[in-house]
Amino acid sequence: MLRTPTGGAGHGTATAGDSAGDRLMSIGTVLSRLREEFPEVTISKIRFLESEGLVEPRRTASGYRKFSPEDLERLAQVLRMQRDHYLPLKVIREQLDALARGDEVRLPAPGAPRELLDGSWDGGSGRPTAPRVGRAELLATAEVSEDELAAWESYGLIAPDENGGYDAESVTVARLIAELGSFGLEPRHLRAMKAAAEREAGLVEQVVAPLRLHRNPQTRAHAEATAKELAVLSVRLHAALVQTALGVRLQ
Repeated sequence: MLRTPTGGAGHGTATAGDSAGDRLMSIGTVLSRLREEFPEVTISKIRFLESEGLVEPRRTASGYRKFSPEDLERLAQVLRMQRDHYLPLKVIREQLDALARGDEVRLPAPGAPRELLDGSWDGGSGRPTAPRVGRAELLATAEVSEDELAAWESYGLIAPDENGGYDAESVTVARLIAELGSFGLEPRHLRAMKAAAEREAGLVEQVVAPLRLHRNPQTRAHAEATAKELAVLSVRLHAALVQTALGVRLQ
C-alpha cells in the first residue's frame, strides 16, 4: 500500500520560507513512492496527468516541480481509479472534485463496462464517440469562409464524415490553418504537416491496435487511454524537435 506523509500543503510556487517546504517532494521521489503500489508508472505518466489537470504541483523559482503529500495521494487515487474501475480521466476529475467538496461518491464495480460509466462509448468497437458538428457550425465557430474550408478539404487537411459532419477537433484544425495562412502558408504547404501527423498516428496505432482488437471491453478501454497518452507525448516530441531544428525556445 502507498505510504504518504500526513499534513496539508497548498498549490503555488515553493520558496525557502514555506513552512511545509521540507515535506515537498521531487518528481523522482513521487515516482519512487508510487511504484510501491503501481510498478508500471513512469515520469511521463505523471507529467501527462499533470497536463490533464489531475494534479497541480508547486514550482520552484527555477521551474522544478515540487509535490506535496496531498499531490502524491491524489495521483495514487487517479491511478487506482484507472486500474480498478477503468474510469476515463474526465470522470476521475469529476469524482475527485466531488470528494473535495465533501460529496458522496459511488464508484462503479471493478471492471464495469466503460459504456455504462459515461455513455460515450460505442459498444461495438469499444472506442469513444467524439462530439460532432455540422458544416455551418464549423464555419461559424472557426470563423472561416466556405471557400477556405473547401480549399482545405481539397488538400485533405480537413475531411467530413460519411454524414457530412466533422469531429470537434476539426474546429481547432481550421483555426490553426487560418492562423498559419495569415503568415502566408497556403494549404499546399501544410500537406507535409498532415503527412507527418498521419505517420505519427500510425506509430501509435501499431502500439494500441492489439489492445483494441481484444474481446475484453476493459482492455479496449485501456487502449484508448494509452493512445491518448502516446498522442500527447508525440505532440510534445514533435514540438521539441521543431524548436531544436529552428534554434528557438517557446516559453
